[in-house]
Amino acid sequence: MKKYFIQKTPFVVPTTDGKLIEEHHGNATTNNPEISIAHMIAPPKWSEPFQTPEFEEYTYIIKGKKQFIIEDEIVILEAGQSIKIEKNTRVQYSNPFNEPCEYIAICKPAFDFTKVHREE
Repeated sequence: MKKYFIQKTPFVVPTTDGKLIEEHHGNATTNNPEISIAHMIAPPKWSEPFQTPEFEEYTYIIKGKKQFIIEDEIVILEAGQSIKIEKNTRVQYSNPFNEPCEYIAICKPAFDFTKVHREE
């Protein structure tokens, strides 16, 4: 038995906002509730509602910029920068800029839509 697994077919999460989400490891792809790793591309002018997830989220920016509103503070990350946001923190993710933002998101434990608590 091999002691590794190469992900060749990530799960592409269906979205309606133009954002690409390719989960390589996590609940949807490998049934791993401990961690999720996803490659994402947020189109220009994209945003999602505020949320208060029950998991830590790490983000590494590959290209472009991404805006975070964490509690009441605006943080902008650029390519080569990363951030860790603690679980149970109110946050909004967006790309209010004119270029796409490509990044890697890691959630621990794994992303679970029932534990993200998005505001509508």
